[in-house]
Amino acid sequence: MLSVQLILSPEEAYKSSIYNRMAIQRSGVSEDEVKEIRIVKRSIDARGKTIKVNLTLELDLMSDIVPEKEVYTWSDVTNKRAVVIVGSGPSGLFAALRLIELGFRPIILERGKDVSSRKIDIASLNRNQPIDVDSNYCYGEGGAGAFSDGKLFTRSKKRGNSRRILEIFNIHGANENILFESHPHIGTDKLPKVIEAMRNTIIGAGGEIHFNSKVVDLDLSNGIVKSVVLENGDKVEGEAVILATGHSARDIYEMLDRNKILLEAKSFAMGLRVEHPQRIIDYAQYNLPDRGPYLPAASYTLTTQVGGRGVYSFCMCPGGFIVPASTEAGECVVNGMSPSGRNSKFANSGIVTEVRESDYQHLVEKHGVLAGMEFQRQFEQAAFAAGGGDQIAPSQRLNDFLSGKTSQSVAATSYHPGVAPGNMNEWMPSFMSSALREGLAHFGKKMKGFLSSEAQLLGVESRTSSPLRIPRINETLAHPQYSNLYPCAEGAGYAGGIVSSAVDGERIADMIASHLR
Repeated sequence: MLSVQLILSPEEAYKSSIYNRMAIQRSGVSEDEVKEIRIVKRSIDARGKTIKVNLTLELDLMSDIVPEKEVYTWSDVTNKRAVVIVGSGPSGLFAALRLIELGFRPIILERGKDVSSRKIDIASLNRNQPIDVDSNYCYGEGGAGAFSDGKLFTRSKKRGNSRRILEIFNIHGANENILFESHPHIGTDKLPKVIEAMRNTIIGAGGEIHFNSKVVDLDLSNGIVKSVVLENGDKVEGEAVILATGHSARDIYEMLDRNKILLEAKSFAMGLRVEHPQRIIDYAQYNLPDRGPYLPAASYTLTTQVGGRGVYSFCMCPGGFIVPASTEAGECVVNGMSPSGRNSKFANSGIVTEVRESDYQHLVEKHGVLAGMEFQRQFEQAAFAAGGGDQIAPSQRLNDFLSGKTSQSVAATSYHPGVAPGNMNEWMPSFMSSALREGLAHFGKKMKGFLSSEAQLLGVESRTSSPLRIPRINETLAHPQYSNLYPCAEGAGYAGGIVSSAVDGERIADMIASHLR
């Protein structure tokens, strides 16, 4: 096997006939000696006057002894020992698949609907209809990532094998380019089918997935969880319980607090979502009036410090849409997503700032450890009031926000439920609005065209991560009070994003298997 690195034009990197021929020429072998050519890594370098694409390829030769690829086996576990998993987001699904590999039977309890049925409720939300509190952009099969982008990039490399996660996604139908792109992405239009395929693998191996099965309590005794209690009164037993409920399941935090199960406050981030025409971001990043057919929709990552408080872009969605992501009536939350083709004429990103415990100290006396969650809820309720109700989002032109001027109108937007122009500075917490104003002004200096008159802000981006952590013991990953309770991934404060959540789910499954054996 030979490895070849090429620096190509966008057109050359787009056409396999060109880059395959160049790779063979660079390798010094004849075409007859090459059995297969595959891309290992691809990234775009737009720093110079001429845009280049860095391509790393591997050439398998006829003479090579090819190592066997890792085989993932999900054998029948119908009569094996059971582990209960609360939640069917990436951490829950990957924990289930890993448990099957290890010879245990997963029982997934999901408060929402299957991924296909969720589409109906999400379409209703986008038509500005009332929210289904158990089936929306955050709740249901696949979790919050199923209909909000499917980004697979992670900086978390220490806790597990992220390559495994990408390979398992690929086995279940994701495009193989996720195995080599520098910022892999499945797309919100493709991910539901991948999730369905993962569900079929779990059920086909004897695992269970129960939809519309909302967990409302835990049956606790002598330092263990005896069973999980559902809203209909049923109890589900397993030798261990994984809490993979995501960062928005406030009722789970309230249930844990009611049972005096230890929780910890932690810092998180909130802010707004900024939207530009995609052509502005393309021009800023590529310095081209038209990116043409060979370059993808451009993205950006921006970060700065304002008075020691971080301000940064979050979940940037090139060629994407802004969507309603609330989970309760009377609140307004927005998020971003992109289809696999990233072919929308808009680009959007969260612009958020750090929220510290000192920012909501006034709520601690009444709400205790849940004070941060209550602060988050009040922020979303203020946005709801500013928007005027339903899924209407408060909005303001970016330049008006920086100058403190009330917007009388807004630009075209990808947000279907509709927007209400106004002044975010009037209802946002002052520490947040001032940090965001200064941060956005700084981003305008770093990125040409960012402060466009066509850019606007929508509120609010508040679900970047959980405001709470459910602690666990480092050696066992179990909760310190209950030896068979395993807090997992984003909802427990130990991951952020699809891949890191999936890795944490697998890590928990490994630990449970080791403990039960």
